[in-house]
Parts: sequence; C-alpha cells; structure tokens
Amino acid sequence: MEQTVEQKLKALYELQTIHTKIDRIRQVRGELPMEVADLEDDVAGLETRIQKIKGELDDVEDDIVTRKNLIKEAQANIKKYEGQLNEVKNNREYDAISKEIEIQGLDIQVSEKKIREYGFEITNKTQVYEKALADLEARQADLDAKKEELGTITAETEKEETELNSQAAKAMDNIEERLLTAYTRLRQNAKNGLAVVTIQRDSCSGCFNQIPPQRQSDIRQRKKIIVCEHCGRILVDEQMALEVEEA
Repeated sequence: MEQTVEQKLKALYELQTIHTKIDRIRQVRGELPMEVADLEDDVAGLETRIQKIKGELDDVEDDIVTRKNLIKEAQANIKKYEGQLNEVKNNREYDAISKEIEIQGLDIQVSEKKIREYGFEITNKTQVYEKALADLEARQADLDAKKEELGTITAETEKEETELNSQAAKAMDNIEERLLTAYTRLRQNAKNGLAVVTIQRDSCSGCFNQIPPQRQSDIRQRKKIIVCEHCGRILVDEQMALEVEEA
C-alpha cells in the first residue's frame, strides 16, 4: 500500500529522532576512539623504533667484539714476528719482519680507534634508546587510561545504542529507497547530523533562516515533502514532531 506524504514525513522524522539519540551517545564518547587509535599508533611506532635501536646496539657490540679479536690476533702476530727477529740471517729479512710488526701495530691502532668510536656510538644510541623506552612507558600509560575510560563509557551506553540501532533499522524499512538515500546524504553533509527538522519561531531549526508564512502553511498541510530553501533539510511542522515523540 502506497504511503501518504504525511506517513512518509512521520517515518523520516521518527528515523531522525532515533539517529539523534545515537548521535548524542556517540558525542559522550567524543574524541576518545580517535585518541585511542592515535595512541595505539604511537605505541606501535615506538616499539618498532626501540627494536631498531636495540638491533643497532647489538650490531655495534658485535663490531667491538670483532675489533677486540683482531687486536688479539695482531698482538699474537707481533709476538710471533718478534721471536722471528732473533733468527734473521740478513738485513732484508730483518726489514721485512719489522715491516710486518709495524703493520700489525697500525692495525691495532685502527681497531682501538674504532672501538673508541663504537663506545661513543653506544653512549649516544643508549640515550636515544632509554628516551624511547620512557616515551613508550608514558604513551602506554596514556593508552591504558584512555582505553579504560572508553570501555567504561561504552559499557554504560552499549545496550542503549544497540537497541537504538535496531529501532533505526526497522524505521528504515518503512522509508522508500529514494527518500532514504536523500536523507542519508543530508545527514552526512550536515555537521549536526540533522536531515529532518522542525519549524521553530518561524525559522528552520537546522540553519535558523526564516521560512515564509505561505511555505509554513504548506508544510503544516503535509501534502508534499518540502525542504528548506537555504540548507536543503526536510521540514516538518512542530505538531508532527509532537505526534511522533508521543507515539
């Protein structure tokens, strides 16, 4: 059976009333879901950074061990070459072995310099690592607090929101697809989520622009769907709003 314009308007206003209640519940949660998501991203980012720094510190420690082993090898070679010096038979052999001792000594100096550089690098990276750990601890504490706050609010409103969503789904079944599409578009474009509004003090309660007397009369007759000339919202008379709210 084809709905009358009045029935269509009532169905739209009823759906708007339900959605407004849902919007209010979500306003109570405010920015908390976004804050939780941002903090989760921060925590994940810091954990990744900490792992990266830890890997870099481990690599530097390995480089130090490698350099220390090179020093030990060079020292052993020097000891071996010094022993060979006592057995040389000519100046050419003496110079060759002395040259090897000199090279091993230079290798030790290079490794010792590298170890000192690695020490400075470890000190700097450790400071960065410790700051990242402190930042992670602070962010995690913030995240835990926000999650608890959001959980408390969600628990308080979850049952009501579920019931309202069920009511909204049923209300949408009573609205033809063309009108429902227009309603949804209006809600998405409106900052306050209002697609269907009443006349208040001779004005649109959505954008507060005045509505001419003749147009108000047409709205009260409920013979056709009329939208605000300024904001495009669907207009209903105050009496209809009362009828829907009392139903």
